[in-house]
Amino acid sequence: MKAVAYTRSLPITDAEALIDVTLPDPAPPTGRDLLVEVRAISVNPVDAKVRMRADPGGTPKVIGYDAAGVVRAVGPDATLFRPGDAVFYAGDITRTGTNAELHLVDERIVGPKPANLSFAEAAAVPLTAITAWEALFDRLRIARDTVKRDEAVLIIGGAGGVGSIAVQLARQLTGLRVVATASRPETMDWARQMGAHDVLDHAGDLAAQAKALGVPVSAIFVTTHTEAHWPAICEIIAPQGAICLIDDPKSPPDIRMLKTKAASLHWELMFARPMHKTADMQAQHDLLVEVSRMLEAGTLRSTLAEHYGPITAAHLRRAHAAIESTTSRGKIVLEGFSES
Repeated sequence: MKAVAYTRSLPITDAEALIDVTLPDPAPPTGRDLLVEVRAISVNPVDAKVRMRADPGGTPKVIGYDAAGVVRAVGPDATLFRPGDAVFYAGDITRTGTNAELHLVDERIVGPKPANLSFAEAAAVPLTAITAWEALFDRLRIARDTVKRDEAVLIIGGAGGVGSIAVQLARQLTGLRVVATASRPETMDWARQMGAHDVLDHAGDLAAQAKALGVPVSAIFVTTHTEAHWPAICEIIAPQGAICLIDDPKSPPDIRMLKTKAASLHWELMFARPMHKTADMQAQHDLLVEVSRMLEAGTLRSTLAEHYGPITAAHLRRAHAAIESTTSRGKIVLEGFSES
């Protein structure tokens, strides 16, 4: 099968940072695994992080953590899908990735592809949707209740991949005032298109801007630049509020700053359930089912922002470079494998 892999951790400007390879097809699925024919993928910051931090020492390693495709075969214990079903999912960071024509994945973290979306549009959604859903409803424990409340949720980095879907979920499924941050006219406009009631400039005085809203911020979801915004986050959060982080601060935030407000700090890692085979692992299938229904109903929209063409090493290097620049909005998608 065709795939894109890397053999050494190299800067993305190096032509060998990602390479086209031909690998043996995966073994037939066992247990609850599905063998999926990958039709489209999207690129996330975790792709670039793994590429730079997990050096495979010369052996081709396939990464990629978003896919949409068609089930080709199912394991003997699989009950949720059958061959021919169209699916979308984000995979498991402990297993081979999705940047390949064929991929094995546990059905408990797979959802049915929305019927109204193309494979490219669907591939943009899973990792960010799972991350945003778990952050808002499992970690921050925001009530799924659309009754209007005089409180706000602040989403820092509201135009990025995760922020784009978090803004939509918060707007559609909660009664909170949804406040996002961005710093450029085009990203601010994108956050508004996703449904943000207010958009703050995170290059400015965040605390002052949040105070001017006139409502308590009971929950803050930080998708990026925690270190830069930490003092403002601690000032903004309401007493007994909750904060959730997903990025990787180079130095741990000073959690003592939260003590006087009795505020809580949470981490979200959407790979935690499949990594540890938790008893509630199928919760990711369940939420993807609901996300799929919302996409079909038009209450959520795909966050696909750019289509980079077929799945090749050259196109993936370009996508990784865009992700590493931290200036992209929405999701970058690649679709299909070149015939050459």
